[in-house]
Amino acid sequence: MIVAQVVAVVAGTLVVGWTLASAVKSVVVPRGVIPSITRVHFVSIRKLFNIFAGPSRPYETRDRVLALYAPLALVTLPAVWAVLVLVGFTAIFWGAGVQPLTEAFATSGSSLFTLGFLHPGETARITLVFIEAGIGLGLISLMISYLPTIYGAFSRREALVGMLEVRAGLPPSPAQLLTRYVRIGWLDKIDEDLFERWEAWFIDVEESHTSQPSLSFFRSPHPQRSWITAGGCVLDTAAIVSSTIDRPYNASCDIVIRTGFLCLRRIADLFGVSYDPDPAPSDPITVGRDEFDRLCAELQSYGVPLKADLDQAWRDFAGWRVNYDEVLVRLCALTMAPPAKWSSDRIGQLQIPRLRFTRPRRR
Repeated sequence: MIVAQVVAVVAGTLVVGWTLASAVKSVVVPRGVIPSITRVHFVSIRKLFNIFAGPSRPYETRDRVLALYAPLALVTLPAVWAVLVLVGFTAIFWGAGVQPLTEAFATSGSSLFTLGFLHPGETARITLVFIEAGIGLGLISLMISYLPTIYGAFSRREALVGMLEVRAGLPPSPAQLLTRYVRIGWLDKIDEDLFERWEAWFIDVEESHTSQPSLSFFRSPHPQRSWITAGGCVLDTAAIVSSTIDRPYNASCDIVIRTGFLCLRRIADLFGVSYDPDPAPSDPITVGRDEFDRLCAELQSYGVPLKADLDQAWRDFAGWRVNYDEVLVRLCALTMAPPAKWSSDRIGQLQIPRLRFTRPRRR
């Protein structure tokens, strides 16, 4: 009996410590870490949602269902922590002599939720009550601080995504974006008006979406908007401007491309999404030369100045696109992004494996 009680105390302590470490890593640690409890919780709920949001259903239905996925998984995560702490301290109280097991369970629940309707008796047990009550209050404090941080980052992300709709249409398109800038006479302002803002946006998204991975699955207020397709549109626009538009050289478009594909790669690493980390400029991409030529013809019809050598322009565009092509399409599949040109509409061109939360890969 004594051996069983000692084992119960050790096991309960390990469960409580494991849970607290998961809570701290999920909320406090500013680094791309997905603890095992958080990973299992989100994957389990995603599997449940996939039953009602399968590929055979219309996109509108899938979007309505998946709009609830990340918020529901997020608000129920603290409940999972509380249940594990409750179970852990039940074992500890039982091992400390609170008999029978139902009495240990009642004592643990009374302590965790600071109800205080049971008195454990001995001073050592009272100390355990105080410890569990403090942990319970700490979990509540973490939950209170958790949600505003998430929604603050979500609001910052969506502000620029909404701004892009005004410039690039819905779903966003590089062709619409560039022709609109030409029509309003802003093509010479595209660097400060678009690329510099989105460089900061990519930096913020990388930090927030790796520190709080659930943000990647928060869907935009409008069902046809998405942070990943908006980012892909800006990256394609910058690649087109750098490779194809006849204008004085400005490094801002090159910088935003590098910032963008590094951002997408960091997020992909967090979820175990596979991609080639060092592609060659000549490697194939999901955008074809015929699509590029049609885009150039459309831009030319609207008076967008193009470089004379379109063969070299295509090679330059493909050399930029190859850095983010695969990771962009795979993240679109992971988040079930709405249809958009040159991003989520490419999913069928890649063999997308079953995606899941995994431990970050070390490169």
